[in-house]
This record gives sequence, C-alpha cells and structure tokens, in this order.
Amino acid sequence: MSSSEMLTRDDTAIAAKKMDRMYRHQRRFYDLTRKFYLLGRDGMIRGLKPAPDTHILEIGCGTARNLILAAKYFPDADFFGIDISDEMLITARANIAREKLDDAIEVAQADATSFDPKALFGVERFERIFISYSLSMIPVWRAVLAHAMPMLAPNGELHIVDFGDQRGLPGFFARALQRWLTLFHVTPRGDLEVQLRALADYRGAELHFARPFRGYAQYAVLRMNHGSA
Repeated sequence: MSSSEMLTRDDTAIAAKKMDRMYRHQRRFYDLTRKFYLLGRDGMIRGLKPAPDTHILEIGCGTARNLILAAKYFPDADFFGIDISDEMLITARANIAREKLDDAIEVAQADATSFDPKALFGVERFERIFISYSLSMIPVWRAVLAHAMPMLAPNGELHIVDFGDQRGLPGFFARALQRWLTLFHVTPRGDLEVQLRALADYRGAELHFARPFRGYAQYAVLRMNHGSA
C-alpha cells in the first residue's frame, strides 16, 4: 500500500460526510433501483457456502440487503458488516430488525482501510469476507484489499463482485454506462485482477477470476491455503 493510499482521521471524516450526504435520501430507495444493474450479487452470495458456525464479513454493507439475503441462505453462520456511512447504517439496522435477524447480523460504522474487527465485533478473523460493488466507489480501494487480507482465517475466502471493463458489450452501451457511472462517482477497477494476483502470490493463496455478463461485471474468489500468512 502506497503512502498516497493512507487515510488520515480527517480524510476518513470527510469521506464519511460525503457518503452521508450522498445517501441521506438515496438510502430510502437504494435497493429498489440498484437491483437492476448491480449484477452478480446474488450469485456471489450463494457462492459463499460457509460451514456452520463460521464468521462472515461484508465490507461496504450499505443497507444490509446482501447480509440479510446471506443470513437467510446460511442461517448457521454469523454475519457482520461495516460501512463508512451512518446514514446507510440507519437503514441497515431497520432492515435487519424488520427481518428479525438481530441475532444473526451485526453492523458497525467503520473505515474499510483501518477498522479493527476485534474492537468492533470481538472477532479477529473471518472464514468469508465479501465486497459487493464497493471497491469502485472507494478511491483507496487497494488499501481496502490489503487491510482485509490478514483478517482471513486459514482456508478463508475473499469474494468480490464489481463493475468490469464492459469489453464484451456493444460500444455505445459501454460508453453510455461509463458516463452514467461517472455521475455517481463510480470507477470500475480495471487492474483488480492484477492487484488480486499479486496479493494471492504474496500470501500463497489461490485466485479464481471471471468477467461475467460479457465483461459488465468482474467476479473474484481469493482462497487462502491452510497456514497462509
């Protein structure tokens, strides 16, 4: 992680306020609109396949939509989520309570580049960590990956789905999509595979990487080997 990707407390506070401003009203209808274009989320969640009594963390949990779905798929696991936006977490906690999943899901406000899971949740490592369409909104996304890796338990897995490079889509559609994403401060991470392969090599992990929906999305699973550091 380069020095330019280190966040100060002031940087974190500014980022949190920016996200709160963006989602203060959007959070009320966020899930209704995003379901049409955040492709691959449900497939990623089904692919978690955790063993019973394992710990699963979502980074950038937003409204807790993904955590709630995952908790229904895998009721024997424990789920945790962090988000930098308090506004989104207001909706997340209300959604969790409405689904009567307070005992299964715990969320907290935190910076994805520096949070302490033991201080927040009493958990040091997770068997699964997943990130859904969040890296494309975090300027220091490489720092998020670097911070998350040591939190994976032996044989743990990091699952990521996000916007891809749209290489297989018609040119006019890809250009229109890119302009639209820019309006929402979304930047597809074209070198995500390169960054993940470097982390996998460094930590002795295995990486599966795919570009579904003709490159609309990119999907990665990084699996730690037993004893990987």
